[in-house]
Amino acid sequence: MFVLFEDGGAFKAGTVLADNDASLQVETTHGKRVKLKSSHVLMRFSEPEPAALLDRAEAAAEELDTDFLWEVCAEDEFAFEAFATEYFGRTPSAVEHASILLRLHSAPIHFHRKGRGRFRKAPQDILSAALAGLEKKRQQAEAIERMRGELLQGRIPDAMQALLPQLLYRPDRNRIETKALEAACVDAGLSAARLLLQCGALESSHEYHFNRFLFEYFPDGVAFPACEPPAQPDDLPRAQVQAFSIDDATTTEIDDAFSVTPRAEGGWRIGIHIAAPALGFARGGKLDAIARRRLSTVYMPGNKITMLPDEIVERFTLAAGRDCPAVSLYLDVSPALAIQRHESRIESVPIIANLRHHDLEPVFNEDTLQHGVPDFPWKRELMLLWDLATVLEAGRGKPSANQNQVDFGFFVDWHRHTQDGPGYVTISKRQRGSPLDKLVSELMILANATWGKMLDEAGVPGLYRAQNGGKVRMTTSAEPHDALGVDCYAWSSSPLRRYVDMVNQWQIIAVLRSEPPAFAPRSPELTAAMRDFELTYAAYAEFQRHMERYWCLRWLRQYPDRPVEAVLLRDSVVRLTDAPLVLKAPSVPIQVPGSRIRLKVEQCDLIDVDAKVRYLETIAEPDPSEASDAALEGL
Repeated sequence: MFVLFEDGGAFKAGTVLADNDASLQVETTHGKRVKLKSSHVLMRFSEPEPAALLDRAEAAAEELDTDFLWEVCAEDEFAFEAFATEYFGRTPSAVEHASILLRLHSAPIHFHRKGRGRFRKAPQDILSAALAGLEKKRQQAEAIERMRGELLQGRIPDAMQALLPQLLYRPDRNRIETKALEAACVDAGLSAARLLLQCGALESSHEYHFNRFLFEYFPDGVAFPACEPPAQPDDLPRAQVQAFSIDDATTTEIDDAFSVTPRAEGGWRIGIHIAAPALGFARGGKLDAIARRRLSTVYMPGNKITMLPDEIVERFTLAAGRDCPAVSLYLDVSPALAIQRHESRIESVPIIANLRHHDLEPVFNEDTLQHGVPDFPWKRELMLLWDLATVLEAGRGKPSANQNQVDFGFFVDWHRHTQDGPGYVTISKRQRGSPLDKLVSELMILANATWGKMLDEAGVPGLYRAQNGGKVRMTTSAEPHDALGVDCYAWSSSPLRRYVDMVNQWQIIAVLRSEPPAFAPRSPELTAAMRDFELTYAAYAEFQRHMERYWCLRWLRQYPDRPVEAVLLRDSVVRLTDAPLVLKAPSVPIQVPGSRIRLKVEQCDLIDVDAKVRYLETIAEPDPSEASDAALEGL
């Protein structure tokens, strides 16, 4: 005697070894012996052999029409044996019984299981919905396969064109386009970014990184919405000065300028003039909403995304050849460079010149200051401001910049193409803490500290940078900044590019005009603006660092066969000498930190933004003191 039974969701047949009424001992077709309850047996039969039964039943089940079975079965619950008898119109064979069971069991959409060997036909509406779902899945599977094939052939499917940013940066795994892309990536052995770049969805790897930032922080694009033109503050008194700015060649948002005017009684009146867009629009308008949403200008090599629309920047930037609205801080300085008094004004300032670093630094630098500065326009003013900056720095007891660090500048020529797409990058170096740097930074520190103290004394809240215990943070309280050596420090000198400075400028103007401030004490909106600025400003700075690292790799790829020099920071971590790039170099042997070494660049990955380098030789080992400094810098 043989039996058919269900075990673990599968049908099995076997030979009965012992029948004890309530239970059976059965040997399966694979020679395994099992104990079954009699109630678990679906069918007893004497022929054919168990293995043959299942083989023949599966073949017979394939010939049965599921839809026809559903049509002819009863509405009520039924047992498969009874239905088999009704279907065949006679007593079925064991194979026929089993074929009906297998077909019913394999069609759960048509027949709902109600117990061992028992079923009930699905209602028409439920069956129709289920079949529609199956058809939809079939069509989706076909679409996935079609899109996968197109991607592997190097084409972007039409259905993916509008979804490319989402597929790259925030894929929805429930969408068939995402499933198709993932399947193609598995087959191609590539990441989504590499595959789409290979298919031409991205112009270059630069577009991948830039668009990822836009996707997160500028989902509606970088274009500005329509807004009202700013007010024209034409009734401002005209300052009797000749002001000039000092910036690098690419600066268009010129926030600050200076003036030097001799005093009749001796000494000078030094003017620090800050562009005043806060005079052009008030808090709560559309322009404020734009600035509040962006919070800062975003900088990156070869590009920037301004906080304010170009026409607003153009209206308020301190451009040469015109009178510009400004908030000015005047310092009455004695012949011995002692500040005797200061005064703040809201006025129109004539800007005579926009001086640029690349023109000034060859004639105004550490070397020329020691050995003699040659004659050039604005020499007298710059020398005086330099002397004053030196006095201010000594008075604070803190250097305004780290003299041992190097600043790197990036210039991207978008008209030149390389193997990696548009853009040919040039990286330049300049020592941090140059005379021009110190001159500007000391005067800005003085202005920000002075106006921050003025707001505090007037009881008007502002946004301050504070540092104590080594941690820099934003606060609405006038707290000390230990690293700068000032009692308080309110960012106020860059209102064209930072929303914090714009807020502080509104508050400063209110104090100078004796008007109610834009933000009252304990204003929740002021606190919210501070919190949002901190988070956004940090994210923008991280993006800038990321893009600088990217362009360093592009720079390396422009010179593929050229070895590079680096300084060992610690272990196998090195910093390139001619670019601000820190890498791991596992092949570097044990060296003293600070050692200068030469490396071969073997691979630059522009998607993961990393490089593989190989050690070539040691150029020089440092003095012990230099080694210690290098190790500390690498921490």
